Amino acid sequence: MKIFLLSLLSLLALALNAQIATAATQTNYADYGELLLVKLDSAPFPHPLRAEGHKYQNEFYSADQHYQDNTVGIFIPKNFHRTGHSVDFVVHFHGWRNHVEKVLQHYELVEQFAEAQPNAVLVVPQGPYDAPDSFGGKLEDQDGFKRFMSDVMAALREHKIIANETLGNIILSGHSGGYEVISSILAQGGLTDHVREVWLFDALYGRTEKFMNWFDHSQNTRFIDIYTEHGGTKTETEKLIADLTQKKAAFLAKKETEVTPAELRQNRLVFIFTDLPHDDVPMKHRAFAEYLKTRF
Repeated sequence: MKIFLLSLLSLLALALNAQIATAATQTNYADYGELLLVKLDSAPFPHPLRAEGHKYQNEFYSADQHYQDNTVGIFIPKNFHRTGHSVDFVVHFHGWRNHVEKVLQHYELVEQFAEAQPNAVLVVPQGPYDAPDSFGGKLEDQDGFKRFMSDVMAALREHKIIANETLGNIILSGHSGGYEVISSILAQGGLTDHVREVWLFDALYGRTEKFMNWFDHSQNTRFIDIYTEHGGTKTETEKLIADLTQKKAAFLAKKETEVTPAELRQNRLVFIFTDLPHDDVPMKHRAFAEYLKTRF
């Protein structure tokens, strides 16, 4: 009987702790706005190309555990107000071995978004769940991003956040492996004309021609590439800078400690070298918030 009571008390304590943790998370985000965690059919996964899972360096990542979650985080800041015309978005893509709730918390995306005070909505889709994989699932399909954003708009209407507003400008932000899905969205996502900015947080590992093709054929756009010494993106970034220099293209290339907000506002093509470690790039110096402040 004593053992039973101790077990029951332990279970109650665990349940209480879980409730407290959940309440704390909700309270913290409630200070900044409203966070919706919705399930969307147009989210990256599941996808036929990962129906059998994925193998990386002799380790297998099953479809059930890593490629079934269609969660999408949608954050609406307290200052958001309907214009009656359109809604602007920042869509952020996480890197390897991550998931939505962890991304929001670890990189302080909600806090940084609220700090910048854009009249826009933050969207964070679940990519490969805690897996070493850059594949963007349905968002790499032809017009996949168009279908996805249509569903995001529908979710906002369902929750009475918006009414008859249409899709406005979009910023695509990505850390690390998030570069792949962004490049596919630019090439064939169906909403290229809506994409006004692309931010790569130590993420230019390749597909550079897709980013530059979007930039070269767009107006009033901005491309920011912040890179590190050891994150694996330095070689590709410096190669691009050399190509642009040869073409006599206009761009800004500076150390993160030297670049000013005014320079971020004035330049469309920006390369920033940071001495931060790879994982610290989006939040250690509040880069995500800073780019928001210099755009909206």
